[in-house]
Amino acid sequence: MVPHIVRMFVGGDYFRVLPLSALLGSIFLLWADIAARTIMPPEDMPIGIVTGLVGGIFFVWLLRKK
Repeated sequence: MVPHIVRMFVGGDYFRVLPLSALLGSIFLLWADIAARTIMPPEDMPIGIVTGLVGGIFFVWLLRKK
């Protein structure tokens, strides 16, 4: 999901896409982990649930956009 977003903003140049995707992907995972820990405070929710929900919504939006 993150490389698609980065490619929308910087174009198809891989010298820009690869480092920005790594940086923004790590920031996205950090915020998804924080969200997973705060949604259910006594227990830890698996981070895959949060990333799956956000990624699923993004890809449905991406498909409907085209």
